[in-house]
Amino acid sequence: MKVVGIAGSLHTGSFINRLLEAVGRELPPGADFTRWPGLATTPPYAAGPMPGAAIELVRLVDQADGVLLTAPEHSLLPAELGHALRWLSAAGVLTGKHVAVMSASVRACGAMWAQAELYTQLTGAGAVVMGSELVLSPSCPHFDAKGMLTARYLRDQVREVVGRLCPAPVREPVREPVREPVLSA
Repeated sequence: MKVVGIAGSLHTGSFINRLLEAVGRELPPGADFTRWPGLATTPPYAAGPMPGAAIELVRLVDQADGVLLTAPEHSLLPAELGHALRWLSAAGVLTGKHVAVMSASVRACGAMWAQAELYTQLTGAGAVVMGSELVLSPSCPHFDAKGMLTARYLRDQVREVVGRLCPAPVREPVREPVREPVLSA
């Protein structure tokens, strides 16, 4: 399974960028995770020829089985993320695509606003959206030295969303043959 990761923040060390990397590490074995780094160079959508940054994004998402998107808490999405979503929508590559969305906030309602805006844009583009709003305490570290989420409840939330994006193959259990009872005369 191919998954493209898009972080909705231009700040390299931001929580949202670190969250995307941590979530990418929670994908099941065998999943191919590619982080798209072109958010800063994606121009606003305009009719006409598609610019190089948009072509790269559209090709990457079109070839992927799913998209993993992290966004900061805002009532409005960062402009650059909006540009990327509009290019993807116009190209039609989000139609039917599974997209996992995660946003984080220190306030219970902060992440909800970002989620609502993302759901609106992504479902409008035809994506199958799943997600989680992570409420984080600013007083504790969230990542270990390897970049993994340290809080068990956060990892559980992330794994639940990842499980919907990348479901493990289900196999039927081996069944014992049904034997007719031997009747004695």
